[in-house]
Amino acid sequence: MEIRKDITFRFGIIYFLAILMGVIILVKIFMIQTVDTGKWEQIAKELKTNTTELQAKRGNVCADDGSILATSVPYYELRLDLAAPRVKRVFDEHADEFSLQVAELFNISKSQFKQKLTKAYRDGNRWFLVYPQKVNYNQLQQFKRLGMMKRGYFGSGLIVVGESERVMPHGDMASRTIGTLNKGAYGGIHGNVGYSGIEGIMESYLAGENGLALKRNYSGHWVDIPIVEPKDGKDVVTTINVNLQDFTQNALMRQMLESQAEWGTAVVMEVKTGEIKAIANLGRRKDGAYAETYNFALGHAGCSEPGSTFKLMSMMVAMEHGYVDTSDVFDTGVGKWEYRGQTIYDSDYGHGGHGKISMKKIFELSSNVGVAKIITKYYEGKERDFIDRIYNFGLNKPLGLGFAGEGVPYIKYPGDQVWWGPSLAWISYGYEIKLTPLQTLTFYNAIANNGRMVKPKFVKEVQENGLLVKEFKTEVINPAICSRETLAKARLLLEGVCAQGTGKSLNNPYFPIAGKTGTAQVAYQNEGYTKGGRKNYQASFAGYFPADDPKYSVIVVIVGPKGKFYGGSVAGPVFKEVVGKVYASFLEPRNEMDEELIKVPEVKTAFRNDIAEAVDELDLDINTKAADGELIQVKATDEKIEVAGLNVQEGSVPNVIGMGGSDALFLLEKSGLKVKMNGLGKVRKQSVPAGNKVKKGQTIYLELS
Repeated sequence: MEIRKDITFRFGIIYFLAILMGVIILVKIFMIQTVDTGKWEQIAKELKTNTTELQAKRGNVCADDGSILATSVPYYELRLDLAAPRVKRVFDEHADEFSLQVAELFNISKSQFKQKLTKAYRDGNRWFLVYPQKVNYNQLQQFKRLGMMKRGYFGSGLIVVGESERVMPHGDMASRTIGTLNKGAYGGIHGNVGYSGIEGIMESYLAGENGLALKRNYSGHWVDIPIVEPKDGKDVVTTINVNLQDFTQNALMRQMLESQAEWGTAVVMEVKTGEIKAIANLGRRKDGAYAETYNFALGHAGCSEPGSTFKLMSMMVAMEHGYVDTSDVFDTGVGKWEYRGQTIYDSDYGHGGHGKISMKKIFELSSNVGVAKIITKYYEGKERDFIDRIYNFGLNKPLGLGFAGEGVPYIKYPGDQVWWGPSLAWISYGYEIKLTPLQTLTFYNAIANNGRMVKPKFVKEVQENGLLVKEFKTEVINPAICSRETLAKARLLLEGVCAQGTGKSLNNPYFPIAGKTGTAQVAYQNEGYTKGGRKNYQASFAGYFPADDPKYSVIVVIVGPKGKFYGGSVAGPVFKEVVGKVYASFLEPRNEMDEELIKVPEVKTAFRNDIAEAVDELDLDINTKAADGELIQVKATDEKIEVAGLNVQEGSVPNVIGMGGSDALFLLEKSGLKVKMNGLGKVRKQSVPAGNKVKKGQTIYLELS
């Protein structure tokens, strides 16, 4: 019984104490919320005031091989709390010595520094800026080692404010594509935040997470006590190749200096992946020098009328609808044509014109009249069919790269208020529309990539401490932009431009190229097409290489060149230089002097001049003058190579087996036949046997390999 009473008593005491504690807690809560509100608000305010963010180290932007394109380097502000007790004790006695040491370290005037220091001390300045510029880590350490910066002297009031600064070890190389940071308040965002380019689109990976620190003053010396440690940003590995970027930027710079143009851009894309290996943008600064002032390759300021590079799209539409073939003949007249109150000119108008030529030759010579006649002949009254097919290529939509300021293409549509009489003709050769250079390149890259259109790719992966965090795959925009037949003919057209057309000066003896020159008259911003009696031109070239096994595609656009202004003579040299250096540095060389090649030349039947040129190039002991006639057959035996004249009888179908497609086309059309070709390379089969009587207008089918 006594034990039960004892237990009950003890539980009673515990129960009473628990109730008492609960009452005390409720009273305290009531007092905090009502009676002591001001006190606790002041404590919270002080806590907030005395905390600061610890900046996370921003991740690096790297090239495709991991070398750094942009990184963060710490810089510091040096400040002094001149009201700190220990500083006060030594100021009068040691201010002169301290001023001397600071002046010698930073190479400034001692008297001026001491004057500012003394005035700040008298004003009780607790945030005095010692040196107007930010210092690096080494300078900070040198400053701390000064005799007067011991803790018992001026060092007791030292306040170091650290901040990271973004630097690019390679200067302005691809700087507009790498991007910029926005410092300070902008749109509600504070701090160093990725604003444009890769810095902007990869901000969530690069930024990291800031930490938190408590600011405390110990004997006049401010220190930050970490509460939450910062998490550093991750590294972004781009597709840009440093060497290729250097080649491209230097080649573009040389042409800009020579032509004194307003701006220019050059882009190199890997065909299969869409990776942008180089992207150079040069504009004129206020001081007249050229620098990366804007991303013209993909920005709205570079979105302009493409000119003749758009003729490829127009011809592909007509071929895809089955209206024309490369061998169809059209009359370009004297290079001048009146259409719906407007006059269309060829670039060589005034030199007699080209008269009746094939569609292939129209493309190779870049005839505005020829292209306009083809498109208006088949699409007048059916303008929507033409524009709809252009839209199906995806050319009316932005690429969706995520970059701030990406240009929006513009292709007018029949029925729009701005559509007028000659719009169909003008659009056919690249006017009254707007495309970015990168969008044009994406289309040409699709031709090189067997019709598969891939999205331009700027970032390969994200890494953290060298380990893969995220990989970015190639994104396919359109798996097939056209039929295989149209694609094969489009590639033949582009090869023809570089073989015997407006781009033949870009050829080289080592590998074939394909592409299209472009020349467009563009407006002086909002001031019209003529300023001070001078016209403004845009020269361009878009293409790929090697033509028979495409690895890279390239576009060069230069606006406002002085003097020469045609695409082949202004943009072409940049393309040629970049292509040559890329081939030499990144592709396996082809052995043009292979023994088998010398013993049995690829050319079996060709024109005399072409054979002679090949013989000279290979330094072969062959006398081409020993054969009669315009055409020559090459016959190889075990002991020697023989040449013989090939007599083409008038009225008979010639033998074109072994000839190049363009040579065969010329010879057969000259004989009065209509030619249809399938494939690329040399003629393997012809549907009408050699020697048969020619029937005017008869179609002969050629199979090329």
